[in-house]
Parts: sequence; C-alpha cells; structure tokens
Amino acid sequence: MAYRSADWFGKKDKMGFIYRSWMKNQGIPEDLFDGRPVIGICNTWSELTPCNAHLRDIAESVKRGVYEAGGFPLEFPIMSLGETLLKPTAMLFRNLASMDAEESIRGNPLDGIVLLTGCDKTTPSTVMGAASVDLPTLVVPGGPMLNGKYKGHDIGSGTAVWQLTDELKKGKITYDEYAQAESCMSRSQGHCMTMGTASTMACMVEALGLTLPGASAIPAVDSRKKVMAQLSGRRIVEMVKEDLKMSQILTRKAFENSIKINAAIGGSSNFLIHLTAIAGRIGVELKLDDFDQLGSKIPLLLNLMPSGKFLMEDFYYAGGLPVIISQLKSELHLDALTVNGKSHGENIVGRDTCFNTEVIAEYKKPFKSEAGITVLKGNLATNGAVIKPSAATPALMKHTGRAVVFEDIEDYHNRVDDPDLDIDETCVMVLKTVGPVGYPGMPEVGNMTLPKKLLDKGITDMVRISDGRMSGTAYGTVVLHVSPESAVGGTLALVKNGDLIELDVQARKIHLHVSDEELSQRRKTWKQPEPAADRGYVNLYVRHVQQADLGADLDFLRGKSGSKVTRDSH
Repeated sequence: MAYRSADWFGKKDKMGFIYRSWMKNQGIPEDLFDGRPVIGICNTWSELTPCNAHLRDIAESVKRGVYEAGGFPLEFPIMSLGETLLKPTAMLFRNLASMDAEESIRGNPLDGIVLLTGCDKTTPSTVMGAASVDLPTLVVPGGPMLNGKYKGHDIGSGTAVWQLTDELKKGKITYDEYAQAESCMSRSQGHCMTMGTASTMACMVEALGLTLPGASAIPAVDSRKKVMAQLSGRRIVEMVKEDLKMSQILTRKAFENSIKINAAIGGSSNFLIHLTAIAGRIGVELKLDDFDQLGSKIPLLLNLMPSGKFLMEDFYYAGGLPVIISQLKSELHLDALTVNGKSHGENIVGRDTCFNTEVIAEYKKPFKSEAGITVLKGNLATNGAVIKPSAATPALMKHTGRAVVFEDIEDYHNRVDDPDLDIDETCVMVLKTVGPVGYPGMPEVGNMTLPKKLLDKGITDMVRISDGRMSGTAYGTVVLHVSPESAVGGTLALVKNGDLIELDVQARKIHLHVSDEELSQRRKTWKQPEPAADRGYVNLYVRHVQQADLGADLDFLRGKSGSKVTRDSH
C-alpha cells in the first residue's frame, strides 16, 4: 500500500532527490524512506506556554512507539498558546494556530498525526486544524499538574487565584501569604488541575474518541503518562494502515457524547465555543441549542473544583473518564468509534470501577441532579448566551436587578472599586466590548471581581453579564458569550445604568426591561467602535471572526480542504 508520503519520499526523480537528500542531513538512514508510514508529531511545546513545557519529553515517548510499530516519526512545532502569558488573550490566536496546524500537516509528507496538547487553546486549535485536513489523527493530552498544596490543604489552579485575590482585597491574608501560594499552587509540570478549560479539553477529546481510553486525567508527571504516549505512537501507525480518519470518528454521535460527558464532569463553559468550532471544521451541524437540549438535564457526577471539592489527580486515582462514561452509559452512544478501533462500549469493559465515590458519584446518586451548561435567550441575547449552573449561586438563578454598566474593560478597572460607585448586591454588573470583535478575541474577563465595598460586606456573588468568556477555573452566577456582541450592535451595546435586567435560568431567559421603541431610539445614537487594528492578523480576525454562538471561528476556515497537494515545490 502506498501512503501519502510516497508523493515526496517515493519519487525516483529530481524531486525525490530533493525531498530525501536534505532530510538526510539529520542522520536519517535510507531505509526510513522505504514507504513506511510517516507520522507527524505536532508539538505545542513552548517555554512561554508553561502548561506545555514538558511536551518535548512526551514527544520522545511517542517516537519510541512509532518506531516500535514500524513508522517514521517527524516532530514539528506550531504556534503555542499560553493562556497565562499571551496578551490580549490566547483566544485571539486560536484560529491562527489552527491555520498553522492545518497548513503544516497538509503541506508536508505526513500520513498520520499525533497532536501533543495541554494548555486551553492548544487542544481545540490543533484539533480544528487537523480536522480540516482529515488524516488519521490521535491526541495525547499533556496531563494536569499535581494537586496544589497550601497551608495543609489542597488548592486548585485558577480557582485559588480568584479565592485568594478576594481574601487579599478583604484584608484576610497578607501579600506575603498571597505570594507564597503562587509556587504552592503550581508545583509540577502540567496544565491546570481543576476542571478548568485545559482539563475540560482533555476530557473533550477523550469523549470524542480522539485519545486512547483513560488518557485525559493522567497527571503530567506520572510515569503512566509516558506509557500512554508510547502506546499512542504505536497506535497511530496502525491507524494509518487502517486509513482510520478523523471524519470516521468525529460523527454526530461523538459530538452528542461529548456534550453529555462535559455536563457530567462540570466542564468549562468554553467547551461550547471550542466544540462548535471543531464541528464546523469537520462538517457536523451543531447548534447552541444542542448543548442545552442534550446536556442541561445530565447530572453532575464529578466532584471537582470549581464546581466541587477535588482535583484532577484525585479524578485519575478514582478511575478517570472511563468511569464517568460507564455511569452515563444509558445516556450515551456506546457504539461510537474511537481511535483504538473500538467503541466506547468496548473500551469501558474492565475500566468501570470507581475507586473513590467522594470524587465520582453514581448516576443514580449524583452530586447535582442537573449540571449541564444552560443556553439563555431573550432580547438581550437574541442569538443566545450561556451560564454554568453548577458554578452559580442557586438563589441568583432567578433574579431581576438594576444594571451597573461598564463600557469596556478599562472603564471596569477604573471604577469597580470606587467607594462612590452606585451599586449594591442586588444589582447586575454588565461589561461591554469584550466579545470576539470588541476586545478583540473574547477574553476570560466575564467573571468580574466584585467591588471591594461589597466584598467587605461579605458578598461573594452577583449576577454578571458580558459578551466575553470566563476561565473554566472560575465560578459565580455569570452570563457569558452574549450574542450578538456589543461591538457589532447587539442589544448589550444599548444597556444603560439603571435598566432592569431579568435572569431566569429555569425559563432559559435573559431579558432587558426596556421597550422596543426606546431601544430603537438608543440605536440611532449608537456608534460602532473603531476596528482594533488596521493591519496584520488582528485586522483579518476582526473582519472575519464569527460570533460566539457559531464558535468564533474565522468564516473562511469553516469546513475542510482535505490532504491533497498536487504541485511540487521545485
């Protein structure tokens, strides 16, 4: 069988000479060009992406597996997206990184792909890019950090940041104690060990069938992570021989499974925007309402921060995602195919035992009866908005309050702690111009820190609304992803201080109590903000990014172009 790479390495002419000769300067022997499967290891390693800084080591384990199975591994880098360092937000560059992955895969002599991922956007960006090429592809998640340890108890990535920052503002801890927690929280290689976006993305790809069973929860520094990587290297060679492509795995059933599993684990609200974008690349129709209809009634089975008590290390020791899949089996398509050539139903055989019921609950005795992300609609969000009930305050799930409006992030920072700010705990905090076009890039600022004067009163949560996102490690009664966003003229742009806003999560309602006539008058005087950039990628982004309900992909990237390249380079 001739593989795709034979169009490069198998040629017996000038072009074959060029394609092979320059590769040989790395000391590659002749027999590796004999037509065996060439496996691309797409590595998002970077020292600027601390969650992925160990992936060069993981790549070596993958290579061992590829060689063992008779393949030829070639590691290549793409743009890496470090959530904690990259300004103004890593989300601005998710689509750019996906383009890097797509064109690097398509343009090179590769027959199968292993995606090495970790930090939040590195998983969806690489999956999106690979999906648009549709070669046999397998994901190796980098794994979470070990549990944070601080003053004798566990603390979680991100979640502890919000908690400790509030305590610092209230004077409950000193700055020295605050600074000490930095190294206590991040004490090993790996990504956030809460059920934040990185862990959610790892679970997402396992739920979709793109990893070997049980891969998502293994801590980064656990030796079994390297074992999983080596086995993945072996398996991708077999996938090439079987011609098992992504499109055979990423079916409608796979997406429905992923939505339900995300609800059961209390996954990040960012899951919606990334899964929708992946579906748009592979050609599966997925609408915002699907997340509510399929996931909102699923019980919460995983007791992890920020929705619960434990962390990813505990999840792995309790049995990991196969136990969740087993508990949810009555809700799932167990016949859905996965990368090992078997179905989810086959994969959970022998992996269905829970070793800690405090961490993973039984389906019939869940931690919460309904945990999925809820989609809200109304005149304030005609295309939809979302809220994560498992991280919200039950008493605020039905609430009407007076709007306190911040026109942009600078306005928020300048005024939120002003003692004269006219706000109390019954108000609704509204933040504009933080959507895909407005910020640009839709940052994780939706979980606005409460005003200091309210924190001093002991207030811990308020209804907050924005067209931005929220870190998966965060919590609160936070309405996110309002679409259309304010910067393109959505109703959010027209909200004024003092307007009444009604939130009713059970009724799936978000309503601005302002008449259509008044909104029409306000629209006449509204002016669209100037574009964020007049050149470069950011200019391209703001002109072509879709709204949150469509996955915030660039409009010209939806769909796939396949793997064929017909012309040579010389």
